[in-house]
Amino acid sequence: MRGWWREFAGLMLPVSCGGCGRPRTALCPPCAAELSGTGPGRVRPSPEPRGLPAVHAAVPYEGAVRALLVAHKERGALPLARPLGEALAAAVEAAAGPVDATGDSPLLLVPVPSSRRSVRARGHDPTRRIALAAAGRLRRSGRVARVLPVLRQRRRVADQAGLGARGRLANLAGALEAGRDGVRLLDEAARAGGRVVLVDDLMTTGASLAEAARALTAARDSVHRPFNPGLPDSPERAAAEALFEQPVAAVVASSPASFEINRNSRGSCVVAGGER
Repeated sequence: MRGWWREFAGLMLPVSCGGCGRPRTALCPPCAAELSGTGPGRVRPSPEPRGLPAVHAAVPYEGAVRALLVAHKERGALPLARPLGEALAAAVEAAAGPVDATGDSPLLLVPVPSSRRSVRARGHDPTRRIALAAAGRLRRSGRVARVLPVLRQRRRVADQAGLGARGRLANLAGALEAGRDGVRLLDEAARAGGRVVLVDDLMTTGASLAEAARALTAARDSVHRPFNPGLPDSPERAAAEALFEQPVAAVVASSPASFEINRNSRGSCVVAGGER
């Protein structure tokens, strides 16, 4: 009910830009340009948690981008889901790589789940909403894409705000799982040759994405058991292995420092695919 009322109110009440507060528009052209950025890039937090998949982010988490994500997540500025989803779609395409020869290998967007407590408090699930918008944008561009919200929290976790990298890892360790229905959906996706892309609105320490990747690996290992290592793999298990062999992830934003992914001995750094 709360989510429905927010959408209705957004249509009827005066709006202002979620990025800068400019009146009579949910997203002004300068803030939209900042959200579009110069193109997605590979990002890595420091320290990088064990098991973190390769992550691409659309833009740095600063300025108007930060304000837009907060407005959507915490203040229920639901019309922002579409432009945020378009930014996420660009990161998904960068993470997943070019279309295969047939052009129909499906992209399977798996959102990092919010806690039920957070969803109730906010009145919506911001990451899932942005993921749905991203899938829509990908389909309009000709890619086969769908959202598979197969992960769920298996236990309560503390609020991540205020926790450092080590604290976030400990807080989330073993917290996620794919339910029985989720495993079935992933199995069907494997048979169809899909590519899983973990998605989130923001990466800070990488703890959430690392835990989500672990949960997906556990789901993969539960497919088609019992498995006898002494016998040849079944086609179904081979498909499941291929589905998660190289997990990737995409986010709308990450810290500016995380865009600097590699420093060589001469001091240059690789940023978004090029040297700076």
